[in-house]
Amino acid sequence: FTMNDDPEDILNDSLAFLGGQPVIDDSFVYYGPLTLQIAQKANTLLADHLFSPALYLAERIERGLFPVQSGLKYFVAIELGAGTGLPSLLLATTPNHPALAVVTDYPDENILGNLKKNLENNRPNFQPACRVECTGYEWGTDAGSLLKLLQDPSPRQISQQGYDIVILSDLLHFHGSHDVLISSIRVLLSRSEDSKVHVSAGKYTRRNVCEDFLRKGREAGLIFDEIFTGPEEAGWKGTMKVRGLDQEALAVRKANCYYWVGRWA
Repeated sequence: FTMNDDPEDILNDSLAFLGGQPVIDDSFVYYGPLTLQIAQKANTLLADHLFSPALYLAERIERGLFPVQSGLKYFVAIELGAGTGLPSLLLATTPNHPALAVVTDYPDENILGNLKKNLENNRPNFQPACRVECTGYEWGTDAGSLLKLLQDPSPRQISQQGYDIVILSDLLHFHGSHDVLISSIRVLLSRSEDSKVHVSAGKYTRRNVCEDFLRKGREAGLIFDEIFTGPEEAGWKGTMKVRGLDQEALAVRKANCYYWVGRWA
């Protein structure tokens, strides 16, 4: 939409198209084995729509389209601005899981406290060999504490200088934060050929705003490939139950997302 469009009108139109039913009608999200609470502050119409990119990434994760291993090496993953933590926590439940999954969000007591609660409440669902950590992190600040987590290897984790997987789910609409997001990626993403940054954004984020982030990423040495939901990808391909959303509703949300995979040039 254009600069003059009212996001609230856009969201209301979207709700009307879906029969007036919000995506999340309570404070919880139920995806497969996970039960995730939405931070109280985020339990709004806007948060309800901003959740679509996390659902889209979750669909790809459960389909095995999110490589987390290379040969005998188990990757290490980190999510910035994780919110409920859906993509990362789902990764930790899958048979092909990373050695380490770190969920981070702004160090606000409400936001981070909720994320920690989601981690602990779902710990029984995680693969025993997947170490899962939660910590506060403000984009663009010193990432030493996040990198230090890599020096304390779990049985399947090797000590290394960066993360193989960095996840950004629905963060690009924070236009003024693009520079600090890129700064964090530069520090956190391992310089390995297998390393990838997964970026998903809702189409309510203006395309020119997304392009601005991609341009800054390229200037920092990244190459981004956009993954399109063509005819072969139409419809929801996940098989896990998502309470309150049928296949059609999930497909609409999937189609409302952009997705890029970035790597070092």
